[in-house]
Amino acid sequence: MAEDEQKPVLASQKKEESEFEENEDNSVWEASKSHGLHPCIKPTAKYKAALGWNRYLTVKSNGGLNQMRTGIADMVAVAHVMNATLVIPQLDKRSFWQDSSTFSDIFDENHFIKALRGDLMIIKELPKEIESLPRARKHFTSWSGVGYYEEMTQLWKEHQVIHVAKSDSRLANNELPLDIQRLRCRALYSALRFSPPIERLGKKLVEQLRTRAKRYVALHLRYEKDMLSFTGCTYGLTDAEAEELRVMREKTNHWKIKVINSTEQRIGGFCPLTPKEVGLFLQALGYPPSTLIYIAAGEIYGGNTRLSELKSYFPNVVFKEMLATPELREFANHASQAAALDYLISVESDVFIPSHSGNMARAVEGHRRFLGHRKTITPDRKGLVEIFDQLEAGQLDGSSFLHLVRHLHKNRQGAPRKRTGAPSGVRGRARSRLEESFYQNPYPECICSSRTRVRK
Repeated sequence: MAEDEQKPVLASQKKEESEFEENEDNSVWEASKSHGLHPCIKPTAKYKAALGWNRYLTVKSNGGLNQMRTGIADMVAVAHVMNATLVIPQLDKRSFWQDSSTFSDIFDENHFIKALRGDLMIIKELPKEIESLPRARKHFTSWSGVGYYEEMTQLWKEHQVIHVAKSDSRLANNELPLDIQRLRCRALYSALRFSPPIERLGKKLVEQLRTRAKRYVALHLRYEKDMLSFTGCTYGLTDAEAEELRVMREKTNHWKIKVINSTEQRIGGFCPLTPKEVGLFLQALGYPPSTLIYIAAGEIYGGNTRLSELKSYFPNVVFKEMLATPELREFANHASQAAALDYLISVESDVFIPSHSGNMARAVEGHRRFLGHRKTITPDRKGLVEIFDQLEAGQLDGSSFLHLVRHLHKNRQGAPRKRTGAPSGVRGRARSRLEESFYQNPYPECICSSRTRVRK
């Protein structure tokens, strides 16, 4: 999209933006009404804690930070169902992120153990006399229900220790007992707190952002090299950049799909929005150019050149590295710890916007819903691509563009709603992949109305 084709949109909004700033219109910042909804994670009267004195579950958590976080919460629930003692999980050190952090480097280990002591026993390591015993090594089936794990308890007849090789998506999103769902919420939102150094620094960074502006947008800008390579999205890139991404995808063994049609990906809504598209999107929603935008992301592919396409609309863009905090040096080579800071800043933001779906986007959205349905705007990427292309082709004027974007996102701003299931007609295990994630929207199990208020 050429610059001269975008300028009329800017011009059409100039008066509107000026009036916006003068009148302090709060509409773009206001969250939807929560209608008396509140967190509810207390167990029911029928709930019983797991004993599991002589049965141990060891876990290898896989993936990036938020994939590990939700996986650990799942394993807490699985250990409870299997009446096992959970050993503090080992974190993934061999994934793309190559982070050597241990559990206690990222999470408050002692708090995790104490917070869940009414649910199950958690220990830091296996007892010495148990370490040498043979273990049952299991790849538990993804999105399984309670019945599956009750069957897995047969393994205790021959083993005292079960080792779980992967922790992500091991529990179903739906049709689980209420107490198991609430245990997952207690684990994720209460017990699995970040380590004190991360919590302190996260709070300090939020305070620094608040000194720069009264309010800020946290933008999860998924425009890193690995994301573009994995999705095969090359719109707006040079031929050389597209080839570089293709080669990276070809050389990454665990990425199974090698040949990807970038145009089809974009039209289908499977590509992250580009920095330029994000700028147009935020502008159309009514945010003024002075808006403070915190970028919660890794290194942006194309660097400052690509980022300038966003900053031409919103120059007040910051990364955590730009906030004058010497403590950040300690996180330089620890991607998961750095991601934890982005997570905290995103949860505390006035508005959270992810440019692409993913583990962090879903986790932050769910946490913000849990905390009172804080404003989270989820771009309709498929719909936006069609609108952007019409604008580029000269088929839309500025006012029509604004109207279409706002109308498309009227009901995509984090308002309370129950979790959605898979599209009709989808059968089998494919349903689980297409359902809304439990951790993306823990309503209704962990969010209650005042009429059914349960103390936390």
